[in-house]
Amino acid sequence: MGDVHDVPIRDETIRLGQFLKLANLIDTGADAKGAIADGLVSVNDAVETRRGRQLRAGDVVTFGGQSARVG
Repeated sequence: MGDVHDVPIRDETIRLGQFLKLANLIDTGADAKGAIADGLVSVNDAVETRRGRQLRAGDVVTFGGQSARVG
């Protein structure tokens, strides 16, 4: 895995689809939905297919060779 950048969130949790956009790993909600449904997104090194998956501080999301940690 390459460099992981920290992305701060306002609340204690954030949904996976929202975080992908916030972290600039993906451009739109529609793109996020498709990428997640196709099994292209992983959370903590496990493929995640639920767009509504709740992420917490410390979770690492990877897509397209880039990773971001929930801050």
